[in-house]
Amino acid sequence: MPKTQKTLGTMGEQIKMARLRRNLSMELVAERAGISRATLWAVEKGTPTVAIGTYAAVLHALGGMDKDFEQIARDDEFGKKLQELNIPTRARAKRSK
Repeated sequence: MPKTQKTLGTMGEQIKMARLRRNLSMELVAERAGISRATLWAVEKGTPTVAIGTYAAVLHALGGMDKDFEQIARDDEFGKKLQELNIPTRARAKRSK
């Protein structure tokens, strides 16, 4: 999907800029993340075939930035409204005398 590819590209660029602002080499970040330099290059390009765990490992290697993953879909207002609409109401059984 083009929009998804654009989002990944933006995320990769932001990861690259975070690395450069910290003055960290690709070799050091790749080593800390437990990946190859080529995989880090793919992350920084926003390659869609890179596993999400690899993105998390790179963000962690940049100083704990992986905590941002906890914000994904956190405030899903639309999904919560859909869920409320689909919740069946329970009917109570009559009490026996």
